Amino acid sequence: MTQETGQKATVTKPSEREIKIERVFDAPRERVFAAHTDPELIPQWWGLRETETVVEEMDATTGGAWRFATVNPDGSRIVFRGVYREVTPVERIAQTFEWDGMPGYVSAETADFEDLGDGRTKITSVSIFYTAEERDGMLESGMEGGLNETYSRLDELLARSI
Repeated sequence: MTQETGQKATVTKPSEREIKIERVFDAPRERVFAAHTDPELIPQWWGLRETETVVEEMDATTGGAWRFATVNPDGSRIVFRGVYREVTPVERIAQTFEWDGMPGYVSAETADFEDLGDGRTKITSVSIFYTAEERDGMLESGMEGGLNETYSRLDELLARSI
């Protein structure tokens, strides 16, 4: 495990429709970015430990689409999808995010990857929702706990050679 494992993401609400997330990883920016854009790596860290993530579609290029299914222990599936609005290698990913459980409720997400030097990378993500109620619903859904578990899994992946 890396020294960052167990670290919590900082989650704030900069406006009534936004969620801002900041998290530092003990890995070079190129590796952190690759973990977000390689369909072979996504299932190794995305989602909760007791679930399996299946990448059904992933074209991590500007204009490309993504679709991930999370398979629960009981076999039920939760599907997430979106479109990449911008993919600037090692610097930024801007995409839409939609959950099949609430079709039509789409958030816009931007993740910036900052090289902190010494082999460390900071991700700053901002999600913008259509309404404050949608933002609050995401926060109340347990998003922060799931995010921290997912990022812990990403720490573990980054500690291995990828």
